[in-house]
Amino acid sequence: MKISDCMKRNVFFLPAAATVGQAAVLFVSRRIGLLPVVDEQRRPIGLLGLRDMLNLALPTFAQLITDVDFVHDFGAVESAQPAAEALAQPVTRLMHPATTVPEDCGLLRAYVLMRQRDLHDLPVVDSTGRLVGIASRVDVATAVLASWNLAEVGQP
Repeated sequence: MKISDCMKRNVFFLPAAATVGQAAVLFVSRRIGLLPVVDEQRRPIGLLGLRDMLNLALPTFAQLITDVDFVHDFGAVESAQPAAEALAQPVTRLMHPATTVPEDCGLLRAYVLMRQRDLHDLPVVDSTGRLVGIASRVDVATAVLASWNLAEVGQP
């Protein structure tokens, strides 16, 4: 089975000229976790994730805490908003290099890439490198499970 068999084809993405604030609006309105950043030909040039966005609001000390069991909440910090300058910067400043797979990629290879790169979603490109879909770990894993002979197992 190929990644194109289970990927979502309705992909939300950002042009390289988009701002961090515009990305935030798209993350919230579409309830998604990853936005590919694309060039004029719709080829992925980077990835922007929720983690990248939330790091704008997290205080520096929060990234140094290894044991959060004693912290019940961060109080006023939780409602803090990044400065206007941070929201106005281009998404290219926050994005990471794009990890993509071709649409004929096998499911287990895609899953291994997701695990190695700590991605929950993986952009899929056609033979020209153009963005054509996105597959999540859930999409890939359920497609693999669906290929198992589960009729013999039955329901719990």
